[in-house]
Amino acid sequence: MTSLDRRSVLRTTTSAAAAGALAAGCAPGRTDRTVRDAAVPRPGARTPVHATRPPTRVPGRPVQLDHGPRDGRAVALTFHGRGDARLARALLGEAERAGARVTVLAVGDWLDERPEMARRILDGGHELGNHTMHHRNICALPQAAAYAEIAGCADRLRRLTGSIGSWFRPSQARRATDLVTRLARRAGYPHVLSYDLDSLDSTDPGAPAVRRTVLDGIGPGSVVSLHLGHAGTVAALPPILDGLRRRGLRAVTTTELMT
Repeated sequence: MTSLDRRSVLRTTTSAAAAGALAAGCAPGRTDRTVRDAAVPRPGARTPVHATRPPTRVPGRPVQLDHGPRDGRAVALTFHGRGDARLARALLGEAERAGARVTVLAVGDWLDERPEMARRILDGGHELGNHTMHHRNICALPQAAAYAEIAGCADRLRRLTGSIGSWFRPSQARRATDLVTRLARRAGYPHVLSYDLDSLDSTDPGAPAVRRTVLDGIGPGSVVSLHLGHAGTVAALPPILDGLRRRGLRAVTTTELMT
């Protein structure tokens, strides 16, 4: 092979590698650390504002919500936001390819580790909310500690997006106690978001089991509890969305479902 041929092959290989990296959602040569650092504004730098909605208020509905209207054709897929960011990005991509929008209730210490994920969620047209600062058993905490869990995550969301997020969901609890509900309202959330269908995906039962659990239990107005950071959930999402489409149901943000 001549020197000219070798240079041509090298250019072709390098271009293909770059294209593959871009198709996977990252720039060539960028590591996860690079992405994290890029999400932190440098002093004096101007960065785009990726604002999330303010807390959603649904007049006439209870403070604690676990489903939306049963006479429509919409459902809300809600994800506890924590875990491997690569799996989170893959899941968001699957939702977007199907034209679905989801709600992510992010844990504050995950946002500290992965601040770029707040932008990724919002840029995909999805919704972002508060799932406490450290994902402790909030209903078992003393008042001051419980409030710190809610307010700490709200502060992270405000710094990253300009808002405390659309919803608050208690950690390690399906429903909030009266105390936690009052503390959430004090922090600025008119409602506490529960759910009427648990996918049980956090136990890693495998994609077919997650798909069956969701499609067997879902109906108009359902709010489904799922989790980021689980490979089985990523694999289950396309058949779940296909099953919803076949039934005439569509996955929307929780605010769209409730209002």
